Amino acid sequence: MNADPSAALATRCRRLFLRNYAVNINIGVHDFEKVGEQRVLFNVDLYIPLELSTPHADELHEVVDYDFIRTAIRDRVSRGHVHLQETLCDDVLRTMLAHPKVQAARVSTAKPDVYADCEAVGCEVFAIK
Repeated sequence: MNADPSAALATRCRRLFLRNYAVNINIGVHDFEKVGEQRVLFNVDLYIPLELSTPHADELHEVVDYDFIRTAIRDRVSRGHVHLQETLCDDVLRTMLAHPKVQAARVSTAKPDVYADCEAVGCEVFAIK
């Protein structure tokens, strides 16, 4: 059994997260998915070293702003139709890791309205710089 790769980061990083950020987007490979939007839930975890995320003056510039995560997702989905959740996750992950304070990130997407007999279908990707 493999250990959770984020566990080692927990002792030296602060974890910021965004949970179940719902966005209606054009996504999917099937013809019926290409004519309208679907609800997609985004979940993001960012791991920022404590020395880069511990505020001393209680000022926003000392930390990673949560708006960065939401704006990056909105920017990506505004570029138009995407076929695969895997592509979408990879694109958002690259943007998260491009932030100079972020050491690692986990991004997942879920389409909750695809099948009536399950809560959601989705994918997740994790990477460390």
